[in-house]
Amino acid sequence: MAAPVTPPRGMRDFLPNEKAVREHALGTIRRSFAAHGFDEIETPVMEDSARLHSGLGGDNEKLGFAVLRRGLSPADVAAAAESGDLLSLADLGLRFDLTVPLARFYASHRAELPAVFRSIQIAPVWRAERPQKGRYRQFVQCDIDIIGEAGPLAEIELIAATTAALDALGLTGCSVRINDRRILASLLAHWGVPPELAERALITIDKLDKIGVSGVVTELGTLGVDTDGIADTLEGMPGLGWDADAPAWLDPAAHADLRALRDALPATRLVFDPTLVRGMGYYTGTIFEIAHPELGYSLGGGGRYDGMIGRFLGTDVPACGFSIGFERIVDLLGQAGTADTDAVVLVHEKDADPAALVALKASLVATGLRVRLERRTKNLTALLDRAAAAGYGRYAFVSPETAPAASLQFRPLGESAHHH
Repeated sequence: MAAPVTPPRGMRDFLPNEKAVREHALGTIRRSFAAHGFDEIETPVMEDSARLHSGLGGDNEKLGFAVLRRGLSPADVAAAAESGDLLSLADLGLRFDLTVPLARFYASHRAELPAVFRSIQIAPVWRAERPQKGRYRQFVQCDIDIIGEAGPLAEIELIAATTAALDALGLTGCSVRINDRRILASLLAHWGVPPELAERALITIDKLDKIGVSGVVTELGTLGVDTDGIADTLEGMPGLGWDADAPAWLDPAAHADLRALRDALPATRLVFDPTLVRGMGYYTGTIFEIAHPELGYSLGGGGRYDGMIGRFLGTDVPACGFSIGFERIVDLLGQAGTADTDAVVLVHEKDADPAALVALKASLVATGLRVRLERRTKNLTALLDRAAAAGYGRYAFVSPETAPAASLQFRPLGESAHHH
């Protein structure tokens, strides 16, 4: 028995009908983003290794795939083994997200870009994850970012464009959970968490929906935080709406900014969630996630990361981004393949003249149809079912007499195709 021939672990092949669903979703998202004034760019799938490991990518840096230098000698390998620095053998790596490449892109091309740059990036990224359901080693990210806008206009435009894209895909009922890193900072200060434990404490708070209030309190305690009163604060948070009396720990300026965002987006369901953390350490202000009532996970997220691009440029540039979880959304949309009446199948006999078939096909393509030639098989039903599954809407039999396209008799494919 031969070994099964499969794609690399954690990576996938897409059959034509799967690819069609993906491209339809991508097209919808692209059009929606473009309508909101964003422009699409493309960056290489690889970046310099040093750039991918400069501390900007958080924990994802550990999941990067490294690319070996060309022409390594046994001595190079021995030296790297000796020093324990295996990364020194790599000069490039596959990107693990689209934010680090965007920062590098902006630093490279700033002079050619508008003062406020609104970018779309839709492309595959690679992470050395342990593959499991919904987690892949290669997957598509779908980002919009605004660089150069320090005010709330950036957040407003990003949230509006993203919710418009979800609406265009037919994903209704979504809301946007929103918070601000300044609110988290004031919360930790109120609890007396020392600055050196702040990042660890945030990682713990981020697990609230998984481990509950008591789990968070216990874990903060093991970090060495004085947990007196923390449970009460956490239990009071779900009731903390937009207009509730602000508790002592709530940063008033940040909360006022979030309220102004809500007022600017009356058509969007914005939910204030002071426990929203978002794992990446590079966020500096507003953070947000897309929630769907039937799902236990978010459909995307983002926030403001004002410090990152300055690390490349040497001068600070404000930046804010929103990423749609494309793979999760495609799973939700399912196989929404609709029969296209402009896509036709011509079923011909085995001994049909190829030149006549191609001429007939060309005459139909010229009228705007999509045309597939299929040789007639014994099991005609299976052939037609397969064509219907691929999105073809009509079929016709070709005989020597039907050479003029006008004499073809088209019948619908799909449900009613079984009466031959």
